Amino acid sequence: MDIPLRTHTTTQDRPAPLRSSRTWGSGVTSIADARDAVATLLSRVEPAPDRRSVQDAQLVVSELVTNATKHAPGPCELGLEVPPDASQVRISVTDTSAEQPRRRPPDPRRVGGHGLHLVTMLSSDLEVTPLPRGKRITATVRLTGRQSG
Repeated sequence: MDIPLRTHTTTQDRPAPLRSSRTWGSGVTSIADARDAVATLLSRVEPAPDRRSVQDAQLVVSELVTNATKHAPGPCELGLEVPPDASQVRISVTDTSAEQPRRRPPDPRRVGGHGLHLVTMLSSDLEVTPLPRGKRITATVRLTGRQSG
């Protein structure tokens, strides 16, 4: 008995999100490499986000990667994702430290310890996910405007 085959489309033609990731072992990764990863990914976004959005995302990635390399023995991972609507960039940093991030009280005389305040100010969402061996911190930075020529 012959059964006619029919094909069904189960997914719509949707653009895929833009993604990038970097992994490093123990030791310090180059913060400049992490910032470059953000700039490279965002250079592929259409329409191009304004310079301020790119700089905000680079600052957030700098702070999160700095904290991961400072407080976790490694390995660590940086994940970047821009959804098809290009409205935001999700920055995820995974490290091996189970210690949850904590904001210190503001103190303009203190050197350091301001990173989480900056990340919170620049992010529309900040999420900490405990993992079996560490944690993942995900910050969402909105992308606005158009790059001016």
